[in-house]
Amino acid sequence: ENGRLLKLGKVRLSLLPGLLGQGGKFRQTLNLREGWIEIRTGEGGNAVVCRIWVDARHPVIDVDIESRRPIQATVSLEVWRRTRRQIEREDESHSAYGLHGKGGKPIIVEPDTVVAGQKDRIVWYHRNGRSIWKDNLVLQGLVDQTFKLRDPLLSRTFGGLIEGPGFVSVSDTRLSTTSPRTSMHLTLTAFTDQSSSSDSWISEISSLSGRIRARSLSSRFEAHRKWWQRFWERSYIIVSSGDTAGQRETDAVTRGYALQRFIDACSGRGNSPIKFNGSLFTVDTYDRVDDSKGLDADYRRWGGAYWFQNTRLPYWSMLSSGDFEMMQPLFRMYTEALPLRRYATQKYYGHEGAFFPETMYFWGTYVDANYGRHREGLPDGLTENTYIRYYWTGGLELSLMMLDYFDFTGRVTFARDTLLPFAADILRFFNQHWDRDDRGTIRFEPAQSLETYQNAVNPLPDIAGARFVATRMLTLPDTITSPALRAEWRQLIQDLPDIPTRTDSGLRLLAPAGEYGPADNIENPELYAVFPFRLYGVGKPDLRLAQQTFAARTQKLNNGWQQSSIQAAYLGLADEAANLVTDNFLTWDQQCRFPAFWGPNYDWTPDQDHGSVAMIALQRMLVQYEGTKIILFPAWPTGWDARFRLHAPFNTVITGSIHRGKIETLEVFPESRRKDLVVWSGEGGTN
Repeated sequence: ENGRLLKLGKVRLSLLPGLLGQGGKFRQTLNLREGWIEIRTGEGGNAVVCRIWVDARHPVIDVDIESRRPIQATVSLEVWRRTRRQIEREDESHSAYGLHGKGGKPIIVEPDTVVAGQKDRIVWYHRNGRSIWKDNLVLQGLVDQTFKLRDPLLSRTFGGLIEGPGFVSVSDTRLSTTSPRTSMHLTLTAFTDQSSSSDSWISEISSLSGRIRARSLSSRFEAHRKWWQRFWERSYIIVSSGDTAGQRETDAVTRGYALQRFIDACSGRGNSPIKFNGSLFTVDTYDRVDDSKGLDADYRRWGGAYWFQNTRLPYWSMLSSGDFEMMQPLFRMYTEALPLRRYATQKYYGHEGAFFPETMYFWGTYVDANYGRHREGLPDGLTENTYIRYYWTGGLELSLMMLDYFDFTGRVTFARDTLLPFAADILRFFNQHWDRDDRGTIRFEPAQSLETYQNAVNPLPDIAGARFVATRMLTLPDTITSPALRAEWRQLIQDLPDIPTRTDSGLRLLAPAGEYGPADNIENPELYAVFPFRLYGVGKPDLRLAQQTFAARTQKLNNGWQQSSIQAAYLGLADEAANLVTDNFLTWDQQCRFPAFWGPNYDWTPDQDHGSVAMIALQRMLVQYEGTKIILFPAWPTGWDARFRLHAPFNTVITGSIHRGKIETLEVFPESRRKDLVVWSGEGGTN
């Protein structure tokens, strides 16, 4: 009801005799290839094996226990949302970002409900009896839409059901085996729905659990294993080094790449896009030793809203890894919000098209605190928060991602039904929103260059993005577009200002904008012409200009969403890209044991941007693409070897290996695409 992404709760499994007897051995292993965790303890007649797996095809967590001697098991539900309470700590209010801050109402956490009297099972849920949605739209002058759209929060009910053969109720929150056993199985079914009533939700989760349990456990586990095996066979990068000293670093790169892709796979197929600030894996902070100590697992810095600057990064890696199904939640969230953004554009600015807030709730509006609760002197649509006031670049970048997705998959229905309406509205906004000067050139003012230069004229990210996206839209099949649309895009390209440049110490460099004031954040907007908007890079004009700009960049940080490693790869700077990627994958939250829990950095642990940036950079060091051309090893250091399988446009898969700078194996599917390969060799390439 507060727009937060909450955990379901904590489940504790206890065995008697305990797993850790006197002198007992303990080993916990993540089986990455097959997607399960094994806990093994004891030896010989005292051995116990516990296997935990989250079914890849069903919303179920399964626990299998095998023991050499009979043992007793108890499973308990531990909820922390037990009573209604107000969030008092200022830092904890950040987990309800948007409701926090001056003028906000009290932020109330509502309790979960444990269903009483359930026979031999535990059932609990959280049900939204109220919602921030309507007030959020009213604040932003979109009250008419509250009568046309469905509140996505009200009555949303989410929870779980725990049961297992031989387990009986001890209380409403505890099950136990009736007698000691050598083999046990538990299932936890999770379910979310905007049900008409609590009773209806209970009936639905009971039915869901029954349908899943009706399938044999062995067939479900086999299907689960096969899903993960196919996932790992679809794409991989394994890096090594002939240098013993360098092997530690390349091992860390291989591990970091695989584990980040694993985290994306665990969290990337739900109804909502991956949350950059912790994904699904936030935990309580009771054992932390920093200022965030003492918070429950619902806490995540920057809350439940989506920042496009942060949300985008896991998805750029999914193209080259072929994980196309995981991109659907991102596309779906933005396209479902498109009608609301069209309406907001017309209401605020009186013209066609659509713009998307940089920070927004999943239904497509600004969060309250960013939009501003006290509107004196502010027209509808103008945010109180200046960091995002004119920051509308995300729509252009998402359009480009959709264009790349179409190039990779060739799915015409996606291009017609998703890409075209979305990108056409975004480009129309950029075409109509600003005035033109006497020469007919668009003057982007008022405007800003990302969050860093909040007072700018003709920002490079917007110009580069509009130029690159409109040019790419003209390559779509004529059967998908129309003469009128193509004429509109050509006119936009013609009317855009030149890419801004500046001169420093006699060197010509790309500039963040044509005019700009002081910096208010730590980004390099000028390098958006390299990534994400690929106007400059290997095999393209003015590579030296872009490389000089990269060398002169103000911000050289390499954590969180900083993207220097990606831009270094696109610019063919092999050693610099390798050093940055290695540094990323060797840096995780040292208060966590799992070596892919990056962060907190600017956001929260595990920081999905930190690992995703390194993933994208590593992929682009091996393979880049533009149009029909595929460039191999554009930024690959000679001291690194690799085996890899990566995807490219037009349903192409490239499998190969490189050793000491020489290609050992290279397979291309389909074979007809081999003619489009270019092996990069410094200043040029060889076919």
